[in-house]
Amino acid sequence: MCDQTFLAATFGPCDSCGKASPLMNIYVKNEPINYCSFCVEMMACQGLQSGETLTSLKKESENLKKKLEEERGKLTDVELHQVAEKVEAVAALSIKTRRVLKGHGNKVLCVDWCKDKRRVVSSSQDGKIIVWDAFTLNKEHGVTLPCTWVMACAYAPSGCAVACGGLDNKCSVVPLSLDRNENLAAKKKSVAMHTNYVSGCTFTSSDMQLLTSSGDGTCALWDVESGQLLQSFHGHTADVLSLDLAPSETGNTFVSGGCDMKANVWDMRSGQNIQSFDSHVSDINCVKYYPSGDAFASASDDATCRFYDLRADREVAVYQKDSIVFGASSVDFSLSGRLLFAGYNDYTINVWDVLKGNRISILFGHENRVSRVRVSPDGTALCSASWDNTLRIWA
Repeated sequence: MCDQTFLAATFGPCDSCGKASPLMNIYVKNEPINYCSFCVEMMACQGLQSGETLTSLKKESENLKKKLEEERGKLTDVELHQVAEKVEAVAALSIKTRRVLKGHGNKVLCVDWCKDKRRVVSSSQDGKIIVWDAFTLNKEHGVTLPCTWVMACAYAPSGCAVACGGLDNKCSVVPLSLDRNENLAAKKKSVAMHTNYVSGCTFTSSDMQLLTSSGDGTCALWDVESGQLLQSFHGHTADVLSLDLAPSETGNTFVSGGCDMKANVWDMRSGQNIQSFDSHVSDINCVKYYPSGDAFASASDDATCRFYDLRADREVAVYQKDSIVFGASSVDFSLSGRLLFAGYNDYTINVWDVLKGNRISILFGHENRVSRVRVSPDGTALCSASWDNTLRIWA
């Protein structure tokens, strides 16, 4: 069987039989080919032993999957909160709103910190990205894009550029200038092109490569200078809503989550899906690596946040309460990894003790759903974006 992902139906000559017919664009070992439906079926049946059918093979794969789950269950001997029973509880927090950033004319959908720990970039449904000075509240740059719903934005590691994308199916890089009166929109460069909306973007360890996720069910790695596709990642069966790069300088993995209720871990060099987790029962809106890179958290519309240990290859904690009935939209860890900040659709931010699994604080202030939470690079502040058109800096 091939590692096939159906992307789109087009019309033209089949790469196998040569007949002009509706084609399916599929990938075999990351190489794109265009086959008609008959040739796809013939390819799927190649290599079958006598007496084997696709139905019998599917049944066998399901049985093997069940056996793997049973073996994994035997190793699940203890939960994280049980291990942490003797760990000292977190002291009471006194986190308050210190700044409110106003300037967007519609829902703020994404936010990211600059490495200088002072500036933030935000994107909004009003079609704009704004670069803010979080200390003075000044707007340093504003760029109007040709489409509304700018769903993703990210600061480059150097702090000299920002990336953004949304319903235009593109991800663009905008170089920043010291001249605040310069027309940055004219210097905008389209780098990535998907076949559906861009839901997330992040730079790798340099300004030269950009990683994107999309509603077309794929993630992709791009060269910023040439706009060339370096690697594509196929494995999700629905929209990919979020991604996060492993924090290690030498890390070559990232995690993605989407509407297929799965969180997948990918090898950036090979393009292969190396781990997959599917314990959520609704869309995964956000994924975020633990500071050490050995685990990650996810936020879902099922009103839970979950914590996965990559070394144990399993979920080790669930952060939920019966009183929480609204979906979780975003998560991020404190610098130490002890606290998990989660934004919810009920306008609040909940602070969870990662080890013990209990909620230790609720942050009130936003007047609509919280779309994104991001901890500053030095861990001293939290920035939240909301559908109430504002951003808040908490400390």
